[in-house]
Amino acid sequence: MLPTTLVNSGSQGNGVLSPRDAARHTAGAKRYKYLRRLFHFRQMDFEFALWQMLYLFTSPQRVYRNFHYRKQTKDQWARDDPAFLVLLSIWLCVSTVGFGFVLDMGFFETIKLLLWVVFIDCVGVGLLIATLMWFISNKYLVKQQNRDYDVEWGYAFDVHLNAFYPLLVILHFIQLFFINYVIISDSVIGYFVGNTLWLIAIGYYIYVTFLGYSALPFLKNTAILLYPFALLIMVYLISLACGWNFTKMLCSFYKYRVK
Repeated sequence: MLPTTLVNSGSQGNGVLSPRDAARHTAGAKRYKYLRRLFHFRQMDFEFALWQMLYLFTSPQRVYRNFHYRKQTKDQWARDDPAFLVLLSIWLCVSTVGFGFVLDMGFFETIKLLLWVVFIDCVGVGLLIATLMWFISNKYLVKQQNRDYDVEWGYAFDVHLNAFYPLLVILHFIQLFFINYVIISDSVIGYFVGNTLWLIAIGYYIYVTFLGYSALPFLKNTAILLYPFALLIMVYLISLACGWNFTKMLCSFYKYRVK
């Protein structure tokens, strides 16, 4: 059974952490531990990371329930195991190579696209989004009576990775099987299928992000994170009315990148 109580052997009699134990709970110490485990594959729990990836599609609430258990047992919301990041990186590399194959790119063009997608689209944009959400949540969403609590930057980055994974699978994997034969054709069914996949993927991203922040008991008004759904649906309907094909635009952008 998963633990539901906090066991803190390093605390003093008054419940305050000892200086030595407190040093282990600093952001720098947690970051060092995370990066150190990144080079020790035997210490990573890939089976549990695969479980998380499965439930991010079927029941993302269960994934965030585990974040609660981690807070109770390890006194941190963010992951301390980089296995999820490693598996996500593998997914990203494989799907990007698939994109290069579908778009008939050469070897060096595919490698260039892979570098762009990994370091700019995933890491760069991910760091930007995580930092922005970390700032907004701590600035505007923390309850007044709980100012002693704050959203960990690592947790904000984890929420982004959780939300990014379904989007990646839908747009960079499932979509590959329909691009050349259906989506990029100059037909109504083409941009309807493609744009609908975009609607589902971005909708997943918004919903999983909302679940991530609503899981934190010291945040308020997290329902505002669902407001982008209205804009998403509006853009989707306008795209169908105007005949915009988002996937075709993405393919053209990828080809322009590797020139």
